[in-house]
Amino acid sequence: MLCAKEGNSTVPSREKPIGADEWLRRARSNLARARGPAGEDVLLEDLCFDAQQAAEKALKALLCGRGMDFPFIHDLGELVAVLARNGVAVPDTVRDAVSLTQYAVQTRYPGAYEPVSDEEWNEAVRLAAGVVNWVEGQLGPDVTPGK
Repeated sequence: MLCAKEGNSTVPSREKPIGADEWLRRARSNLARARGPAGEDVLLEDLCFDAQQAAEKALKALLCGRGMDFPFIHDLGELVAVLARNGVAVPDTVRDAVSLTQYAVQTRYPGAYEPVSDEEWNEAVRLAAGVVNWVEGQLGPDVTPGK
């Protein structure tokens, strides 16, 4: 099982299945990058994008770990909705992270938007870390990234 769907069919993006452990490993990597450091050559918008990616990949790890197919989307609200529709009690701290979706596309590319502040960046990292930590707890010790 690839644990991902595009439209009505599973997307064969790799020959072997992508497990929850691999999704969680990637989520942790994005979270580490989101933490920075920020600097002259590192934009806060890019760090917030990594925060969004950490939350997205963590949610996909849980969906995969629970045997649920999911769409290849960046919308954290929809991923949370898939979990909820399948009987997973999603805490408010994870639901709050849905706000990270704005960093998936809006600030990913140059454009007409307000620059991300240090406060917004710190909040994005906090929210993403909360999702990753919750997913780790849901998946338990059997899913260890890097195995």
